[in-house]
Amino acid sequence: MIQLHLRPGHDRRVRRGHPWVFSNELQPLRNKIAPGETVEVLTAQGEYLGTGYYNPHSLIAARLLSRSREDIDSVDFYCERFRTASRIRQAIYGEANAVRMVYGEGDHVPGLVIDRYDNVLSVQFLTFGIDCRRDLILQALLQVFDPVAIIGRNNVAVRALENLPQEVEILYGELPERLEIIENGLRFMVDVLQGQKTGHFLDQKENHLALRERVAGKRILDLFCYSGSWAIHAARYGAKEVLGIDISAGAVALAQENARLNFQDATCRFVQADVFDRLRELHSQKERFDGIILDPPAFIKNRKRLREGIKGYLTINRRAMELLATDGILFTCTCSHHMDRETFLDTLRKAAFQAGREMRLLEIRGQSYDHPVLCSCPETEYLKCAVMQACG
Repeated sequence: MIQLHLRPGHDRRVRRGHPWVFSNELQPLRNKIAPGETVEVLTAQGEYLGTGYYNPHSLIAARLLSRSREDIDSVDFYCERFRTASRIRQAIYGEANAVRMVYGEGDHVPGLVIDRYDNVLSVQFLTFGIDCRRDLILQALLQVFDPVAIIGRNNVAVRALENLPQEVEILYGELPERLEIIENGLRFMVDVLQGQKTGHFLDQKENHLALRERVAGKRILDLFCYSGSWAIHAARYGAKEVLGIDISAGAVALAQENARLNFQDATCRFVQADVFDRLRELHSQKERFDGIILDPPAFIKNRKRLREGIKGYLTINRRAMELLATDGILFTCTCSHHMDRETFLDTLRKAAFQAGREMRLLEIRGQSYDHPVLCSCPETEYLKCAVMQACG
């Protein structure tokens, strides 16, 4: 097997469990290595550190799938990985029919994401090394999960960094006419072909529950509402009125359908609009809300856009805080993994100052349990959800 040797003094992070090896950490290669090739990573002294795959076109040159000399190019390898991931989810969620079954590095399969929506799997092959092992992975998925359909949701920008095309395709089977999931006892329709991400946002399940005891009898504003999961949870937990706003007409239509499905259409109203524009309008109309949910898409796609993205989060949070009634609750999120918790909290402090509001931090939450965070790989933590209260 091809062996990659790290430069002297560059093995500490990998030794501690991080699965990435950057191109500038490697000693010069003697021969060309094809993208996706299986490699062993060794220290400068020749000590084995792990087995993974290589891509010369990526800043992350190698990603480790195993810390032992096992065959990562077999169906059995992926079957074992998937059974382990499934066992962990079942211990937490039982037989829930909407779960992230595999979360890349968090489940020791870097570059692979698998979401289960009832009996349909929505899969993302995010790296070249994983994409070229597609057939092995599909065989393992059929053996372990026996789905009726597998969808490849590979229309994500990160694939461009690996010289991969962006595409959506049915990889196996036939999609059912309607695909419905249950989350916290509520019903949601999922569009796995054209919906955002893989079809539904599974990473907020526990955060939705945190609305309970905080929204009863209140007027709630849900910004970037997508398919209405935050809004509908708020309505189920007793909100008297919920206004959801999203720029996508398809998202608004899906949210309306989901509200009807849960008998919350009398409480929930959804509007298609640019969130930034509508916030300005609501402010000029002197509107006030008892609770605001702010769950925007990632404003920071890479480190080069960190400063620009922080400005976006600062602006959107300031405008939301300006609309809060006295004692109003703000659920504000970032799914940008380039923005760490302290930077996020500092941005919220600045937003409160600019809004002229004194805000109390009640708690800071993260992603759902089926998106496991590895302590050795801080990049696996991406979602931050701050719960705040306006003091006056």
